[in-house]
Amino acid sequence: MTTHVAHKIVLHFPQQIWDRPIVCRLAKEFDLCFSITKAEVTPQEEGLVVLDLSGPEGEYRKGIRFLKEQGVRVEPLERDVTRTEARCTHCGACLAVCPTEALDVDRESWLVSFDPGKCIACELCIPACPPHAMQTAL
Repeated sequence: MTTHVAHKIVLHFPQQIWDRPIVCRLAKEFDLCFSITKAEVTPQEEGLVVLDLSGPEGEYRKGIRFLKEQGVRVEPLERDVTRTEARCTHCGACLAVCPTEALDVDRESWLVSFDPGKCIACELCIPACPPHAMQTAL
């Protein structure tokens, strides 16, 4: 029986390889599934991509080794977005920027809720939150 793994990882692409189709090769050559949850790529500069990457454990390891051989720095996603309940004023400013609906409002009580399981750590809610209830946790 093949063990499947799934991890959120951060890829740092050096400026020399920003234009290579490296991530798609993970699917083609290693049978891995990926979902890009955040990308900051500027030509001739370092690129950053946050991925949900999953597949057979052995192929996952081969894929990570391939990335490193290409010069990509691979890190686990250790930063999670958290909410300090005591600071939240339930103003709803964060709702408009959350792409995954990890932040939602109850239409009866008008209280904002946060579901960390839906959060992709894009951090868009952090600057949008006036009382600074949304933060990154290391």
